[in-house]
Amino acid sequence: MRKLIKQRNSLHEVIVDDWRYADEEPQAAAIIVSLTQWQVERDSWLASGKRIGVRVAPADKIELLAEDARKLHLIALEFGGLAEGRGYSQAHILRRRYGFTGELRAVGKIQRDQLFYMARCGFDTFELPEGADLDVALTAFKDYTVAYQPGVDQGMHLGRRVG
Repeated sequence: MRKLIKQRNSLHEVIVDDWRYADEEPQAAAIIVSLTQWQVERDSWLASGKRIGVRVAPADKIELLAEDARKLHLIALEFGGLAEGRGYSQAHILRRRYGFTGELRAVGKIQRDQLFYMARCGFDTFELPEGADLDVALTAFKDYTVAYQPGVDQGMHLGRRVG
């Protein structure tokens, strides 16, 4: 079973993933499909009665989920490596502009050093590469106790910062 880090009540913990990717187990009750699968079979997925998540690649246009974001239970944003930063912007747009309140998962080539910043952008679940030490990764959320810039995790709008 795949394990990941999930935020619950402002704390992060290692949990067993109850979601499956469509190519792993298409009959699962909680399934993650690619953005292309979502676009082609959207109505079928919505009528399936399953919890539906969509995986978005870095080059995918997040605007394609603008109308559907609130219908989804999970959106997984993929990172191709340390130099890949589009997922941070995509997360911010999903949370702030589209009002997405479901699970926002970081997937792909993510590392411990990115987790704190991902959480600031609105990610609440982290699927690290296979073999990553999740207990060590959990310590990333304790690296900083103060953030100077407002973030999605603070629940304040950028234009309303008092200071």
